[in-house]
Amino acid sequence: MKGLINHDDIAKVLVSEEQIKTRIAELGAELRRDYAHLDGEIVLICILKGAVMFFADLARAMDLNLQMEFMGISSYGNERKTSGIVRITKDIDTSIMGKHVIIAEDIMDSGLTLSHLIQLLSSRNPASLKVCCLLDKPSRRETDITPDYCGFEIPNEFVVGYGLDYDGFLRNLPYVGVLKPSVYSGEE
Repeated sequence: MKGLINHDDIAKVLVSEEQIKTRIAELGAELRRDYAHLDGEIVLICILKGAVMFFADLARAMDLNLQMEFMGISSYGNERKTSGIVRITKDIDTSIMGKHVIIAEDIMDSGLTLSHLIQLLSSRNPASLKVCCLLDKPSRRETDITPDYCGFEIPNEFVVGYGLDYDGFLRNLPYVGVLKPSVYSGEE
């Protein structure tokens, strides 16, 4: 994985850079419309590390006065599938009591990690709590959860780019692509 990104490792581009920009502008407008009239502070929480790019672009597109917080939560370790064991690796730094909270997440698949996170944050008594994800993989859902705001519904494929990684790499691709199975399986 050293050196330049090998775009040949990508089987296909699933969501282009232009599609991402357009959809985030639309999501920002939806959030601005839904939150501009609310009383109280708004807190946008970035779920590290995958949502960083989405979070930054979404925050700018919302054009609302808001606080930006960061939270690390892991259920994958170095695996491609969730382990089901959720671990907080970094908590937010401020209270969300009485505030309108929006979780910015890169991808919603099994829903197990996000369900745990919603339970945790709900116990802190926010005025409201919503989820905005860039990608939704409903075919992998193991719990009854759906995003309140969603960029793209995608099939059950191993995706990388725009924050999503493989073994810590490929997050900086400007698009979302499907990783060739030979890259992660070791088979040609």
